[in-house]
Amino acid sequence: MLYRPEDFEPITDEAWSEEHVRDAIHEVVADVDSAFRGPRLFWQADEWDGWQATSPMKNLYVGTAGVLWALDALRRRGHAETKLALPNLALRNLELFRARPDYMRVEEQPKQRASSLLCGEAGIALVAWRLAPDDALADDLLALVRANVASDADDVMWGTPGTLIAARTMLEWTGDERWRAASNGAADALWSRRRADGLWTQHLWGEAVEYLGPAHGLVGNAQAIRPLLDDERRSSLERETAAILERTAVVEDDLANWPTYENGQLTSVDGQIRLQWCWGGAPGIVAAAADYLDEELLLAGAELTWRAGPHRDEKGPGICHGTAGNGYAFLKAFERTGDELWLERARRFAVHALGQVARLREERGRGRYSLWTGDPGVALYASNCLDGRSDYPFFDFDAVR
Repeated sequence: MLYRPEDFEPITDEAWSEEHVRDAIHEVVADVDSAFRGPRLFWQADEWDGWQATSPMKNLYVGTAGVLWALDALRRRGHAETKLALPNLALRNLELFRARPDYMRVEEQPKQRASSLLCGEAGIALVAWRLAPDDALADDLLALVRANVASDADDVMWGTPGTLIAARTMLEWTGDERWRAASNGAADALWSRRRADGLWTQHLWGEAVEYLGPAHGLVGNAQAIRPLLDDERRSSLERETAAILERTAVVEDDLANWPTYENGQLTSVDGQIRLQWCWGGAPGIVAAAADYLDEELLLAGAELTWRAGPHRDEKGPGICHGTAGNGYAFLKAFERTGDELWLERARRFAVHALGQVARLREERGRGRYSLWTGDPGVALYASNCLDGRSDYPFFDFDAVR
């Protein structure tokens, strides 16, 4: 069995309507604006997002920084205009994080946790610089990037790959050669820790493991480092990573899924078979490795994602482990093949995810305010479906432009 059917629901019968989708994106932004509780409380965190952490959540993953970045991205793309003063709020958010970080209290975290792109100060400072450029802020971020070069986390969420993304992004935004040096230094260090078998070992939460997925493993690291490698190393990385993904794929007929771990079974210790973007499974593998993954495997992974359908409410509509995140597999398949079928499927998932957002907002009496797990991420995914873009936030370089 490649997935658990009980974890998914039938896709909506509602047809794609550009007008409806644009209206839904505006509704998300309007709700985010109206739910703002002021420059000390920001947004009320969902229970899952704020579990064992200090409120308000401030980080890029499930906190204020991600919401501000999403609002700015939607504005820059011409999809919706927030009424909030984003630059002031970004600086205030950074100030609050420095005074009271929102790390989960029960996790064993890397020593240099402040440098984490998704959960630490680095991601918050990156968003703050984007919205309110400042030389001192750039200096602080550069110090965080440099401090993370030797991290043995070796994943995008906490480790060198994440701060490598931050450095590349700052180079694009500023043209400052300091960021080129920082990017190259981080890429060389990450490359040096790549094992002879083409994998990286992640030292996370007291364990040493080899993950395959984007947020914590192989394909996310490859995504971060590929643009900075010379032709020879890039070719080697793509060839060897594609071979690992071919070896680890679990294939039945014309469908394929991947385990969370390099040597793992599809069924994890918690009984789940993951079919989502973050930890592993076909949607994340396809979205991150679409440029070099064997096309037959890419289509088999995307086809499984379509046949499974949207996630139920336990995982929700978001881009991390929910419906919209899975939809990126279709956008990547469309980009790779040019087959309009995949764009149509991506848009069907967008309509469904936006419907989940509206229904859950009505049931709960409020939206969910985060980039990866909440409504702003779904709005960004829907905007990609409108524009025919496939870039996944931060992991794909085009997303930061």
